[in-house]
Amino acid sequence: MILIQFTGLSGSGKTTLAKNVEHLLVNEGHKVKIVDGDLYRKTLCKDLGFSKDDRYENVRRLFSVGQDFIASKVIVLMSVINPYEDLRNEISRHNFVRTVYLDCSIDNLIKRDPKGLYKKALLPDNDSNKINNFTGISDVYEVPLKADLTLKTDSEAESVSTGKLYSFILDNITNMAQ
Repeated sequence: MILIQFTGLSGSGKTTLAKNVEHLLVNEGHKVKIVDGDLYRKTLCKDLGFSKDDRYENVRRLFSVGQDFIASKVIVLMSVINPYEDLRNEISRHNFVRTVYLDCSIDNLIKRDPKGLYKKALLPDNDSNKINNFTGISDVYEVPLKADLTLKTDSEAESVSTGKLYSFILDNITNMAQ
């Protein structure tokens, strides 16, 4: 089986594409699990903040969950920002992991801002509503140097990105089975 570790800034389309591809794969008879960082922040990772150490621990916990599903022959779509190159590389050392980078410019993310997070991250420092340590604005995001697939989610249609991701997963499943 395969675990896709998505990486990309908030709003770049990780969860949307994971859900789109999940639907296509399930229709083809595959077992699929989305391990969504936003959802697990409310349960398994609710004790973690947003320091570098906590972000590492968050991703490692999600990966551990993903490994359990892989052992059960389930395709895993791990949807989490995962901002650090060394941590992505650590996870990629497993032969069943592929890294998919959702490339979307900050300008487009600020325009989209479906959750209103960028607006809050860009507030003045003295504003009590300001989000501090926001990845890509006031905290680091390291662009992947070795992504297995890059999707330009600000310049291609959602359906095009979904199709590329779907084909990529199917090709990798076939190659891993050989």
